[in-house]
Amino acid sequence: MEFTGALIIAGLIAFFILLFAAKGFKIVQQSEVMIIERLGRYNRTLESGINIIWPIIDKPRLIHWRLTMQDIDGNKYSSFKLISKIDLRETVYDFARQSVITKDNVSVEINALIYFQIMEPTKAVYEIENLPDAIEKLTQTTLRNVIGELELDQTLSSRDTINSKLRTILDDATNKWGVKVNRVELQDITPPNDIQEAMNMQMRAERERRAKVLEAEGMKTATILEAEGIRESQINKAEGEKQSDILRADGEAQARIKIAEAEAKAIRLISDEVDKKGDPVKYLIAVKYIETLEKMVGGKDDKTVYMPYEATGVLSSLGGIKELLNK
Repeated sequence: MEFTGALIIAGLIAFFILLFAAKGFKIVQQSEVMIIERLGRYNRTLESGINIIWPIIDKPRLIHWRLTMQDIDGNKYSSFKLISKIDLRETVYDFARQSVITKDNVSVEINALIYFQIMEPTKAVYEIENLPDAIEKLTQTTLRNVIGELELDQTLSSRDTINSKLRTILDDATNKWGVKVNRVELQDITPPNDIQEAMNMQMRAERERRAKVLEAEGMKTATILEAEGIRESQINKAEGEKQSDILRADGEAQARIKIAEAEAKAIRLISDEVDKKGDPVKYLIAVKYIETLEKMVGGKDDKTVYMPYEATGVLSSLGGIKELLNK
């Protein structure tokens, strides 16, 4: 009996030793840390890998952490739980929609995403009681302040400016918590239904106006192109007529040159022949005289009688002879 009792006691002692040793081993995953407190006071921060602590007197510090859950209908909701390990990776929080009022008193619904990373775990644990909840509330109040300084049109058209301003403000505010805010993104900005309807009507009117402007621009362009085509056609026609006149004039000049050359050649031949028997100048004058008389008397139904000047002398001689015979 004594041996059996001693054996049981030894087994219990061994069990407690193994349990104590198991409680003393802490395995921390990569990119995670664990805050250890000894008798309620901060002792050290456990890095990734296998770590050994003293059970009972050393205890991990539990912190509140925000988790995004999804129900069977696909709706997202947030829940909080106590965790002992702090994730050092960049974390994204998708905040629920909230109503904010713009500078021109328009109520809009906005939901935002915030990307942040814990840089100093001890500050994240000891400087703020509930880090995720504090970041959410700070984001909501900052978003209200920023949107309250802008009108609706500026809110809808200045997302990048709002994101940058929110990130700067949140990063400065969370620096004391050991957190770095990397990005802030506005997902949706939803105005009231009546504002949306008015915006849709305005967009339709603007599209119609642009369509009319484009149509007018098209007609103007077509008219300009038509005028350009007519002008080019007239220019081409004028150029063609000009070239035609030039070619006609060149042809007439060439013809006159050919005629002159032929006449000159004929005159040379005549001069050579006449020079043997008489004066070639008198011959040429006589030929021109005859040609001129032919042109003068060549009119149709012309009853005018043309008489050469030399013929008057002949007639006068004939008259004198007649008077002499009569005597």
